[in-house]
Amino acid sequence: MPVSFLIAAIVLLITGLGVGFASGLLGVGGCFIMIPVQVWAYTALGIPFNTAVAVAFGTNLFVVLPTAASGAYGHTKKDAVWWKAAIFLGVSGAAGAVIGATIATTLVGMGLGWILSIAFGSAIIAGALRMLTAKPPEVTGKKPVDNPLLWILWGVPLGIVTGIIGIGGGVLMVPVMVVALSFGIHRAVGTSTALMIFTSIGGLIGYIYNGLKAGIPFVFHNLHMLGYMNLESWILLAATSVPMAQVGVRTAHKLPAKQLRYVFIAVMLYMGWVMIRKGLGITLPIPI
Repeated sequence: MPVSFLIAAIVLLITGLGVGFASGLLGVGGCFIMIPVQVWAYTALGIPFNTAVAVAFGTNLFVVLPTAASGAYGHTKKDAVWWKAAIFLGVSGAAGAVIGATIATTLVGMGLGWILSIAFGSAIIAGALRMLTAKPPEVTGKKPVDNPLLWILWGVPLGIVTGIIGIGGGVLMVPVMVVALSFGIHRAVGTSTALMIFTSIGGLIGYIYNGLKAGIPFVFHNLHMLGYMNLESWILLAATSVPMAQVGVRTAHKLPAKQLRYVFIAVMLYMGWVMIRKGLGITLPIPI
């Protein structure tokens, strides 16, 4: 086994710990950790950059699936998952994610991934600032919106975006649920983990199909692929992220709603900056 693969495997295992904790704590898939690390690993192993980006997106969605299921189970035990909303948002989001994955793989093949990176980073920062300035439902006393049609109307476009950038969608869904649908932050985080089960499946289908269509072989640079999804990375990331999601869940329910809200906003701002920086090709002496 090459030393380069051993190093990549160790880094991916450590990454899985952070991904699982972030998923359970914040109701996100951990893409802001997984995608940059995977792109580094794949390019270090000789995979061309554009293909590495697509594989990172597809593999990320497959890791999100069991991690989200683990987090949803933990949040359900805390009575923090509104399954009715999760199913409507999740199924409509999954349909959108298939469309988004197709758009993304087409643009990556054209070498235009940097545009997606900048646009997504800007949207994330805008969402974080809106969430920071909006009054939380716990303060206003509003009841959460119970409208399946409105959930679907939100789910499809958000699913398209999540498919384009290869994420489970929690980092977008949580602020929408808090600001637009009047969910409390704990219920938004819990419901987000449940709906990511559906959106990750939709996006994964899109990346696998389009990768097979593009002719990605099963053995590619000594890695085993299923379209734009790498099996080795999935095993390494899922092995540590799934159990760590339960640790994140327990931590989330020990934090006050206001504190949890600010943690989520900080993660969004950081993620947005990283995506913009990578899209613009800015390199810094320190990894921020």
